[in-house]
Amino acid sequence: MSHTYKLLPLLLLSFAISKMSAQETIPEVEALLSKMTLDEKIGQLNLLTPGGGIATGSVVSENVEAKIKAGQVGGLFGVSGPEKVRQAQEIAIKNSRLKIPLLIGSDIIHGYKTTYPIPLGVASSWNMELIESAAKMAAKEATADGINWNFSPMVDISRDARWGRISEGSGEDPYLGSAIAKAMVKGYQGKDLKSEFTMMATVKHLALYGAVEAGRDYNSVDMSKVKMYNQYLPPYQAAVDAGVGSAMTSFNDIDGIPATGNKWLITDLLRKQWGFKGFVVSDYTSVNEMTAHGLGDLQAVSAQAINAGLDMDMVGEGFLTTLKKSVQEGKVTEEAITIACRRILTAKHQLGLFDDPYKYSDTSRPKKDILTAENRAAARKIATQSFVLLKNENNVLPLQKDAKIALVGPLANDKNNMLGTWAPTGDPQLSIPVLEGLKNVAPKAKITYAKGANITNDPELASRANVFGLRVDIDKRSPDAMIAEALQNTKNADVIVAVVGEASEFAGEAASRTEISIPQSQKKLINALAETGKPVVLVLFSGRPLTIAEEFNLPVNILQVWNPGVEAGNAIADVLFGDYNPSGKLTASWPRNVGQIPIYHSMKNTGRPAPTHTFEKFKSNYLDSELSPLFPFGYGLSYTTFEYSAIAVDKKKIAQDEAVNISFTVKNTGDHDGEEVVQLYLKDEVRSITPPKRQLKGFKKIFLKKGESQRVTISLSANDLKFYNSELKFVAEPGKFIVFVGGNSNAEMSTEFELE
Repeated sequence: MSHTYKLLPLLLLSFAISKMSAQETIPEVEALLSKMTLDEKIGQLNLLTPGGGIATGSVVSENVEAKIKAGQVGGLFGVSGPEKVRQAQEIAIKNSRLKIPLLIGSDIIHGYKTTYPIPLGVASSWNMELIESAAKMAAKEATADGINWNFSPMVDISRDARWGRISEGSGEDPYLGSAIAKAMVKGYQGKDLKSEFTMMATVKHLALYGAVEAGRDYNSVDMSKVKMYNQYLPPYQAAVDAGVGSAMTSFNDIDGIPATGNKWLITDLLRKQWGFKGFVVSDYTSVNEMTAHGLGDLQAVSAQAINAGLDMDMVGEGFLTTLKKSVQEGKVTEEAITIACRRILTAKHQLGLFDDPYKYSDTSRPKKDILTAENRAAARKIATQSFVLLKNENNVLPLQKDAKIALVGPLANDKNNMLGTWAPTGDPQLSIPVLEGLKNVAPKAKITYAKGANITNDPELASRANVFGLRVDIDKRSPDAMIAEALQNTKNADVIVAVVGEASEFAGEAASRTEISIPQSQKKLINALAETGKPVVLVLFSGRPLTIAEEFNLPVNILQVWNPGVEAGNAIADVLFGDYNPSGKLTASWPRNVGQIPIYHSMKNTGRPAPTHTFEKFKSNYLDSELSPLFPFGYGLSYTTFEYSAIAVDKKKIAQDEAVNISFTVKNTGDHDGEEVVQLYLKDEVRSITPPKRQLKGFKKIFLKKGESQRVTISLSANDLKFYNSELKFVAEPGKFIVFVGGNSNAEMSTEFELE
């Protein structure tokens, strides 16, 4: 085999990459590229973390300053503060040959210093304007502290509550997830990336990360292309359509090839099919980890990654240490490196860093823009809209502001768990605990407090949850003594408020769980409180759907509050006392037990569909459990009630290029003003590949005063009827469609129309 023949595939790859990457050139970038050596181009592809700042991984880079001076660093993360960022930029501008400014990145997942609820909680608001405004606030704060590039939004669809990172996403549904992805990108990036108040967003984790086997973080993923295109890929594409500036590859493999070195994913799908023009960064050391996947040594996997279309190597330095050798050996072309470098430089140009490398180093901004009273008020509002009322037996809620309240539970007077997972830029000690919030909102209430139980009595589990600081403190008193104190505390109370659930680090990255119920230490407390006969309100903290069938069957009321952020206590009190009527709706189904996982609303029928609530032999069901989840997707109660009626379609038959309007009336039939998230689901009766039972295809959040009615119209376009068929063509097939409208995915009111 001749040497030329060996190089032919590589030359064809280079041509394909060059042709694919053709885009509007920027003269300043091209002029800079013409001056760069191969080493300097490779240096721009290197993303490092100097340590000592914001901890988000297990590896810290070495000799960072010397590498910046040598032109071997394209960006940093884990650095914050205008002074420190200016210092880093000055090293690059004053000491490197070409004076190229640095990207300064960070994980701004749910707020910067002013943290708001975890993304799974924010998604539960179903309020796109609110979500966009939250991202905008986070961008303003982060840029005030010198950060210009954000590793968010995370848009991974997940149907497995065991996976800890379900807390970082928007839940199980691609339609809702796509809407949230667009809102977040718009919030972070605004209309002008050169504005000092906006930052470049990163859609992650490309792709399918939420479908890891067994719900175990970093695990393998295996699914068909049809399932990918229809159920998991839409939110990533939505972010691309919204103009997201960068994308981050995931840790998992896809069709047996790790995402970080997957040419089909990065080049064919992301760039060619979706038209993505930004740059792609690896996740933390994911280039190096391809070796553990079994794909070769660091040089081999680095070459595979750059040839696949990866542009920047996060922390691992495989690009820095091996790419030049791969070019010399003909395994990588310099053109591939030039293309990647061009994308990094283009991002810096888009951010205005070549015009002013110090634009994010204004020392007057942190005081004006970070943790302001206005921002804290916004975080409080966001939190109230994220809460989901799961049960309100005998209308115990809202509470009277002069009530005698026995406040109990390990999370009732706790600051360390209010922010939630992935809040590395927030300060837990600035958060408002529940006890303080109740006193702030209802100063006339008579509130007594007792801890009642530990979050967990398991010292090993506590140790694993305390990696980023104290989250679980095991009391020196015995569990029985703590419960006895709590019961004594309830004797003179009108109502018991028990603040229970997960520690914040029971969810998040590398925080998967096989058991997702409330810890046993707290179960014992809850049962003892229920036996008092007094009204009990469970304020439930978690970073995921929990299995709470036992608690649901007790005579208790349940308000799900996720991890609400820095204004946690105030927001919880606002809802408990009725200053805000809860309007949140679940964005992930809550299973009855872990044996039901994965469970989601858009599952398919089998050839032997089973009845939902009864057992039938030789049908697709369980011997020991109902098929239905404990709480369906879209579920959430209010202090008032809503009635749906008079559904109608404006056309019974539509052509392929027509839209159809579905109208219905919603009435507030209760005693409180309130908001309702009206939801529309679509069922395709017959098609060429098996359809889901129903799919979310529209929603609106509306406000109704008590007794008020509103006529609501939701339009379905031709695209809403389309799906990817077995040939991966995006088509709408003629036939009958059934529309369901209501307050959750079990909506029963329906109508139908036909597509001709």
